[in-house]
Amino acid sequence: MQNRLADSRVKFRHLQCFLAVAQFGSVQQAAESLSITQPAVSKTIAELEAALGVKLFERGRHGAVPTREGQLFMPHASACVSALRQGVALLAREEGAVAATLDIGVLPTVATAMLPAAMRRFTVEWPRVSVRLLTAANAELLERLKAGAISFAVGRLADPERMVGLSFEQLYNEPLAVVVRKGHPLVADADAGTGAVRPLAQFPTQFPLVLPPFGTLIRQAADSLLAAWGAPPLTSFVELLSVSVGRALALENDAVWFVPSGAVEYDLREGTLVRLPLPSAGGEEPVGLIQRTDTQPSAAGRALMEAVRQATRERSGTQTPVAAKKARSRAKNKA
Repeated sequence: MQNRLADSRVKFRHLQCFLAVAQFGSVQQAAESLSITQPAVSKTIAELEAALGVKLFERGRHGAVPTREGQLFMPHASACVSALRQGVALLAREEGAVAATLDIGVLPTVATAMLPAAMRRFTVEWPRVSVRLLTAANAELLERLKAGAISFAVGRLADPERMVGLSFEQLYNEPLAVVVRKGHPLVADADAGTGAVRPLAQFPTQFPLVLPPFGTLIRQAADSLLAAWGAPPLTSFVELLSVSVGRALALENDAVWFVPSGAVEYDLREGTLVRLPLPSAGGEEPVGLIQRTDTQPSAAGRALMEAVRQATRERSGTQTPVAAKKARSRAKNKA
């Protein structure tokens, strides 16, 4: 009887607030993400704790940390929210149904190369579904996915402990490029010599360096490339993931920009930016579709993931690893 009473008192808004506070570790940030006031979030969490009869968060100077009970409740709350979103998405294609919203996450360094073609295909098939796009660092995408805030992510394969509860379907390998503007002194230096750029130690403070944020996988590749280039200990550089800001710094500030090649393929093709001929090629990192293992994507989510796969195939002129495996299987069956 008590459990049935608790079930009837738990509303969708309770679960939304709970997941938002758990995700951000802050009532204030949760309120901002939900576009409501901080007191409203606090009141909603208090209502949920009263309905469940347990304390869900420890609140202190370091924010709101889920209790043991909160951690136990989290995957079930997330599954409920995800299931409701899937149900709404399934109705989106029915005539006269209200439009649905599909939340996804994409790395900013991947979005510009992949999303235009994927969205062009998806919107033709699902014209009544709105896509709400989050661009963020890989770690944040994984946390948002685990919290149920997004349906799936296009990101990088992370360390095993970060991938618990998640699946990864590789789409392609993304090499790191080091680019500068057309006519940059480093390009002229390479053209005038042997075709290679002199060690960076000979240009200690002349050109700004733009690097991926510390702790990211592509930053590790950038650090390896810097070491191979003979870079001294870095004392001044800019860290960012924004493609638009990195591009502006490279074009206007003579910056040397370390960036995944897919993010600048248009500029490289048009000649606006030029890849530096460094002594070692940039490391490649796998990029793929990331999903939760305890939920299934909606029909709209599956369609958008397939559109992403197709955009990847068109961009590379090859099949993704999964598509190639299916094609081999079909060929074997026909034989």
